[in-house]
Amino acid sequence: MLQAIGVASLDELVRVPAALTLRSPLAVTPQLSESEIADRFAQFAARTTAGGYTSFLGAGAYRHYIPPVVGALAMRGEFLTAYTPYQAEVSQGYLQATYEWQSYIALLTGLDVANASVYDGATALAEAVIMAVNASGRKAVLVSRAVHPNYRAVLRTYAEGLELTVDELPYRADGRTETASLDAALADQRYAALVVQTPNIFGVIDPLTSADSARAAANGTVVIGVVAEALSLAALSTPASWGARICVGEAQSFGNAVAYGGPHVGFIAAGNEHLRRMPGRLVGKSVDAEGRIAYVLTLQAREQHIRREKATSNICTNQAHCALCATIYLAAMGKTGLRDCAALNLARTRELRDAVTAVDGFSARFAAPVFNEVAIRVPGRASDVLRALEDRAILGGLDLGRFYPELVDTLLMTATELTTSADIARLAGALAEVETRAAARI
Repeated sequence: MLQAIGVASLDELVRVPAALTLRSPLAVTPQLSESEIADRFAQFAARTTAGGYTSFLGAGAYRHYIPPVVGALAMRGEFLTAYTPYQAEVSQGYLQATYEWQSYIALLTGLDVANASVYDGATALAEAVIMAVNASGRKAVLVSRAVHPNYRAVLRTYAEGLELTVDELPYRADGRTETASLDAALADQRYAALVVQTPNIFGVIDPLTSADSARAAANGTVVIGVVAEALSLAALSTPASWGARICVGEAQSFGNAVAYGGPHVGFIAAGNEHLRRMPGRLVGKSVDAEGRIAYVLTLQAREQHIRREKATSNICTNQAHCALCATIYLAAMGKTGLRDCAALNLARTRELRDAVTAVDGFSARFAAPVFNEVAIRVPGRASDVLRALEDRAILGGLDLGRFYPELVDTLLMTATELTTSADIARLAGALAEVETRAAARI
């Protein structure tokens, strides 16, 4: 091979040209002991003030308590793998965990089948729309404007490549999706799917009515429900109960840390009629030749396993380890624990809303019931209030004006079971100072 490429030796092949070689040794830290390395990283950590902030951020990524059992089990070597196990059936433990994950999602959504997870909630929505398009052959989708803006942005990126039209329904003054014009919109039978989110981006509980879902189904339009805050599934009626035939969402709230934005764990659940259109993998339960329980990859509708033109999706893998963490979390919490946690989140949200709206100049933007987060109208611009709060080591929430020009005076604030009454009192006190200074300037 050396002769074929024209070099005399391996050393000559890998030798760095003189023009690129170092002229002097690199100024790098010499080797350190483990204790010295730990001290060095502690010094690095002390340089950031992020840990000292009180946070009311949410909007699709939520702080929840993670029981220690999640890390203790999920980080075992048996569960750690560099990539997708291609001979999956030899990994019976992982397949069982994935099967249980699918079962949990099916129970929480009320639908027949769930897949082995996808990247995140936004890509799950895009994949669900593709499922609806493949089911109907139509090339348009109708999406509530109250669906998370990032989810809608990802959907539009997919839609551009697939030449799909994405139209939007407005939201009402109470924060819910406006469905008054739904009959007119569906009349020409253009839409493959109707997409709503509950709780929506404003935290408002926003399911379709059974009548709206029935009209969409009669028109041949698939109703897709989006869930960005998975914990809400423990407190609200299931998406299947109000007519969703595909439910997608983000399960980061189940045992996965916010972790600077990722990784997350998306899910897709659907009625049996959409089983063979689902992307990714589905794990099934069977028996081996001796009658023992065996778990298998029942469906693998991806181009890496079947002919590309037959694949349902080009999504190339899933967030299996994140789904494992979510499965362990759900098993540890149980039905009662999950419901209790959801109830505590509701109580914290009410406490947050009451405390903030008691401050002069601040009021709830929407009147509809909410879960986990509440939109607050502030005096002046929300971005100015956020900067003032940040000066007081408080992350006050999301400036909705970033996505909705008509809401430049509105903050989206979030409370979970990790939000304490002291945190809320501190926020209310800081907002009172902000309002007092604003009034003084006027």
